[in-house]
Amino acid sequence: MSSGPSNVLFDDLFTINDIDKEGKKFDRVSRLFAQSSNFDMTLTLDFNVELYPLQQDEKFSFVLASSLARGGPSMGSNTDGEEEDKDRDVWRPDGKGRRGLEEDYEYVMYGKVYKFDGDAGEVVTAYASFGGLLMSLTGSHRHLQNIVLGDPVYLLMRR
Repeated sequence: MSSGPSNVLFDDLFTINDIDKEGKKFDRVSRLFAQSSNFDMTLTLDFNVELYPLQQDEKFSFVLASSLARGGPSMGSNTDGEEEDKDRDVWRPDGKGRRGLEEDYEYVMYGKVYKFDGDAGEVVTAYASFGGLLMSLTGSHRHLQNIVLGDPVYLLMRR
């Protein structure tokens, strides 16, 4: 692992414990309940089953990132906005532009962290919305310290 800055806010491997345990409410959306392998985190996530079908007991890699750009936030001086222009087109639907983190994953969503629960306790929950598809990630505050309330976030998944 590199010691430089990174856009990755959280990264772990999860195993799906259940899907739609409270009943299916929408045709194309399911809610998964998963437990992480490394950090003892609990994840609840709404996902599009047509785009990314998942099943109980399946394992997947889960990443939250502040940007799709590889290598972390730009450091140093920024003369005439050249660096800013390069980062603007990290992902483009026409396939042009630089390749980012999305190239390594099968399912990507963009959203916003809208709530934190946990006051000053050891266990906290971060909530994010991805165009109405909701996520809650619960666990030790040490693993969620890079996630900031109100910030935009990318969710990336792969099997």
